[in-house]
Amino acid sequence: MKISVSNPGPIQPGSLVFLKSKTKRHLINNEWIESANSDPIPSLDPATGETLAYIQAGSKTDVDAAVKAARAAFKTGEWASMTPAARGKLLWKMAELIEANIDELAELETLDQGKPLYVGRWAEIPGAAEQFRYFGGMATKIQGATIPSSINYQPEGKKVFAYTSKEAIGVVAAIVPWNSPLVLTAMKLAPALAAGCTVVLKPAENTSLTAIRLGELFIDAGFPPGVLNIITGYGHTAGAALAAHMDVDKVSFTGSTNTGRAILDSAKGNMKKVTLELGGKSPVVILGDADLDLAIPGAANAIFFNGGQVCIAGSRLYAHRSVFDKVVDGVSEAASAMKLGHGLNPTTQMGPLVSAVQADSVSGFIERAKKAGASIVTGGERDNCFISPTVIADVKQSMEIVQEEVFGPVITCTAFDDISEVTDLSNNSQYGLAASIWTESLSSAHRLAADIRAGTVWINSHAMYDASLPIGGMKQSGWGRDSGAQAIENYLEEKTVCAII
Repeated sequence: MKISVSNPGPIQPGSLVFLKSKTKRHLINNEWIESANSDPIPSLDPATGETLAYIQAGSKTDVDAAVKAARAAFKTGEWASMTPAARGKLLWKMAELIEANIDELAELETLDQGKPLYVGRWAEIPGAAEQFRYFGGMATKIQGATIPSSINYQPEGKKVFAYTSKEAIGVVAAIVPWNSPLVLTAMKLAPALAAGCTVVLKPAENTSLTAIRLGELFIDAGFPPGVLNIITGYGHTAGAALAAHMDVDKVSFTGSTNTGRAILDSAKGNMKKVTLELGGKSPVVILGDADLDLAIPGAANAIFFNGGQVCIAGSRLYAHRSVFDKVVDGVSEAASAMKLGHGLNPTTQMGPLVSAVQADSVSGFIERAKKAGASIVTGGERDNCFISPTVIADVKQSMEIVQEEVFGPVITCTAFDDISEVTDLSNNSQYGLAASIWTESLSSAHRLAADIRAGTVWINSHAMYDASLPIGGMKQSGWGRDSGAQAIENYLEEKTVCAII
């Protein structure tokens, strides 16, 4: 496979100004600070290998400074005394600033991560703005409750008055991955700030540029010093130091299940609270009565969107035997027709994977699947960081390619004969993040939705989200939920007050 990577280059004035300054710094207390570690990390365009900028390689010293700033802002000063309505207005201001700079942010995200420009411009960056707008509205709706207690041994003539209050948990470590950087960052910052917490953000070392630009917008919006601090660098140094820090009260992490286990181990020191949105191996179930004109492109989009670098990617296709061949042919045709190229090229439908390391990983999965006896229907080729959309058949449920998260444009295909069988196949996974069901039968759809062990189940669609819908998984796909009204509870402690009056 050979790809002609035509890179039109950034055209947005804001992008050009941002990239002109090649060396980026940490944000601590609303100031841009050089790292204690003088060895910067190049941020590369994965399509061309060009160095876009250099980010700081954060150290424990940098993390300590950021956490100290966040703690001070949480305990004293303007943020600590700010009313919920004032916090909400700042979050709304962030939504407005993201929308005002949407073309620049989308362009930076494409350059840094590789995704087609339309994905950021029309889906993910607007989604980030909506997170701030949604949780800006939630800031004034954090409420406790009065409790009619049955305690019957209060002093004569007295009454028991009991109530609960909800208080911000404190300093939050937000650690985000590289696949959808800005929207996943917003999904953590918006509810944490609405609750009144302060945050130290650690973006992925591959894709830190939009996080840094977001930090600039936070200052423009008028957030007080220390409310948002950004430490860039490697996960095994900066991320590990942040997760283990004894003055961090909460870790909110999105990423791989293996890293999630390491986060849990690090959190033990001070028993900090943890929310984890982890790996997935989501089934796409197409029943015999499905509308194939809808289901086939839906299944293709479920896996090839953003090059399969999506935690809820529909990477396991189960089609009823009566339509199996037609479905596999249709998904394969869609895969073969996809145009690969630089994400800024307007004709590109799928960009590169985020790095050579990720491309190595995905290629390894494909090669091992072939050795195990699977058949490549289409795709499986590599050119630098590009992997062609890949459809794999003749798989067994026990194969690595079916059981493990590939995080690339690779889908496995299996035929089934009845609902009971496909329920078992869908649930035969360590993961339980998402699933989709394609059928014209209302009964079948809801029976399967109830029986599949996944945090989200779509019917006749896949990957439909907005800020109001909770995101999270069952089994080894994580703990807790991002987005939705429930997400703000991740950043609150509930206190019970019981008084004799």
